[in-house]
Amino acid sequence: MNDDELLDVLGSSIYPGAKPASIKLAVGYCRAAGLDPLQKPVHLVPMRVKVPGGGRDDYEWRDVVMPGIGLYRTQASRTGELAGIDEPEFGPDVAMPGMTDRVVPQWARVTVYRMIAGQRVPFTAREFWTENYATKRSDGDAPNAMWARRPYGQLAKCAEAQALRKAFPELGSQPTADETLVEPGDVFDAAPVAPVAPRVARKPATIEQAPEADRAPPVEVEQRDPAPASKPTAKPAASKPAASGGDRVGAGEVAYLKNKATALGVELDEVLSGEGVALDTFTREEFARVKAALMARDA
Repeated sequence: MNDDELLDVLGSSIYPGAKPASIKLAVGYCRAAGLDPLQKPVHLVPMRVKVPGGGRDDYEWRDVVMPGIGLYRTQASRTGELAGIDEPEFGPDVAMPGMTDRVVPQWARVTVYRMIAGQRVPFTAREFWTENYATKRSDGDAPNAMWARRPYGQLAKCAEAQALRKAFPELGSQPTADETLVEPGDVFDAAPVAPVAPRVARKPATIEQAPEADRAPPVEVEQRDPAPASKPTAKPAASKPAASGGDRVGAGEVAYLKNKATALGVELDEVLSGEGVALDTFTREEFARVKAALMARDA
């Protein structure tokens, strides 16, 4: 289908009620990352955003693009190194804030596994209810409808998203729509950068955390040398030997570089050419070099 037909389909089924400009933003995000917008990998969250350079009370409504947990799972799977995700574990039940007749899990813990140098390495994340649940209003304690209805499921998704970010840092650090702390329509400050949304400040925990003996042990992962900060001398792509299958980067890492380049307003092909890199022989060493070059532009 052409773009107009795609926008009509998305507006009537996936993003009902959203502005055409906001739907185009979501489509652009999906195209940059090689995603199918009909699978709804990202959400459009309506927020009142502070106008940059405006007065103290100058706000505007804006649809903010935020990834869903499914997007993190897709990107991790595309690397070819995702080696399983454990079922979530939950802490003891405690009273639900603002609704003392109901209980919620004090914390949720999820472990994600990644193959590193032939080893299945675990990455565990534990997330606490008080630091994650979304409230009806930013100045209240009662959870919104979704968190009140699915207290275990929502917290489990937050823990899984954190574990996926720890195991696959190339996914980025943008929180998922499930990790926003306020109901859509509340106010938060945001810079005018699209499609990446700002991280919302978290509320301090009020429930006592688990004792040290009950906490998950730290994960020991072999440290690798960081990518060089200075740009190495570019070499013609044709002079490089073909990379072996195990040394080539996956589609997820390429998508990460495309997203980073788009956010900086540069063409990825231009950066690859400057580094003497070709996609058909793209190695992990070259990925680190190109990533460092993009980081230098962002500094």
